Amino acid sequence: MTMNLFSIFDPSTLCFINNWVSIFLCLFIIPSSVWLMSGRLNIIYFSLVNYIFKEFSPLLSKSIFVLISILPVFLFILLNNVMGLFPYIFCASSHMSFTLSMGLLSWVSLMMYGWINNTSNLLIHLIPQGTSSALMPFMVLVETISNIIRPITLSIRLCANMIAGHLLITLLSTSLINSSLIMINLLLLGEVALMILEIAVAFIQAYVFSMLFTLYVSELSS
Repeated sequence: MTMNLFSIFDPSTLCFINNWVSIFLCLFIIPSSVWLMSGRLNIIYFSLVNYIFKEFSPLLSKSIFVLISILPVFLFILLNNVMGLFPYIFCASSHMSFTLSMGLLSWVSLMMYGWINNTSNLLIHLIPQGTSSALMPFMVLVETISNIIRPITLSIRLCANMIAGHLLITLLSTSLINSSLIMINLLLLGEVALMILEIAVAFIQAYVFSMLFTLYVSELSS
């Protein structure tokens, strides 16, 4: 058995001191249409981009520039999630330092843009429609706290789901040791099914992160 299950999340090992470099490996995976005009990877890539663009465009019909800037965030998180499932590749999205950096950077940039360009819309969302005058101070406090914890909830959701998946894969892999041949075959089938599930989770978590951020942006223009 593994001495410490969470050792798989160590950012430095004896083999490679700085595993954080793996974050930038995804930049070399994104295909270029100049070199891959009809390759399978290129077709999958542009099909995914078109799907995300169609999903998010109704929310940001008036802010195409913001929509274009959200697509790289989705692809960056998705590729880091998927690459973290490969052996000997560090999963950065399972660390709060990575997810919180993404969440805080997105939230701070959104707040700066909102307070500079749409101050009235930000203030309007602090008081829900139909709130009585007596509850207005309390609702302002609640909405302010809800707004502040948004980057934290985004980060914890992504980090916790990736940690849970990797721990399940590790537990199932370590149970292969000292198992019978029949049990090994059953565990391998379970491992394959779990890997397929984790690939789906990697996509879903990147989609949820980007969708929630898109909803936060849409509040500024509503």
